[in-house]
Amino acid sequence: MHIDIITTLPRLIESPFSDSILKRAQAKGLVTVNVIDLRQYSTNKHRTTDDYAFGGGAGMVMMIEPIDNCITDLKSQRSYDDIIYMSPDGQRFSQAIANELSLKKNLIILCGHYKGVDERVREHLITREISIGDYVLSGGELAAAVVSDAVIRLLPGVLSDETSALSDSFQDNLIAPPVYTRPAEYKGWKVPDVLLSGHSSKIEEWRHDKSLERTRQRRPELLQ
Repeated sequence: MHIDIITTLPRLIESPFSDSILKRAQAKGLVTVNVIDLRQYSTNKHRTTDDYAFGGGAGMVMMIEPIDNCITDLKSQRSYDDIIYMSPDGQRFSQAIANELSLKKNLIILCGHYKGVDERVREHLITREISIGDYVLSGGELAAAVVSDAVIRLLPGVLSDETSALSDSFQDNLIAPPVYTRPAEYKGWKVPDVLLSGHSSKIEEWRHDKSLERTRQRRPELLQ
């Protein structure tokens, strides 16, 4: 997979890809994450990428020309499955969308900033808009990192145990069951006996029951 992330603040997004699972995925050659400074595509000496909104109002707007120049340049190098704009009013991100995107080959993620992008970017250059929740961040960089993390960990070979991602919360519209590790007893608090029984079918049944129980208690809407 190849992911190009377009941003006016490259340093804000580089850190998440420099450690742990995402770093190892890149080292293995399973994914390439390219963080692109949008200011490189500005057409003036001050490398400006924003301007005042027509009609007035508070806040600046990201200009269409640098974004178009950048996307056009990237598309001249490869064909993209999706050009995603991180936006508060986009489609709500979910595990199902992460699963879908993990099957793609090339993605562009555009990080908004200020009051957003010129609407013509959304009308003519973007193929998909995604939101990570009903709130507003200072920019789309953190949201882009969230989406990238959720997608990359699903790629074959990224996790040492490839079945791990399949048992994550929300993969089957259920919250994951409780998990325990050593010691089996701590301060009188014991691990459930079934998990120590070695009986695989009973363990799986217990886990499924606990997933259902937790989902009913915490996220009942998922069961609908």
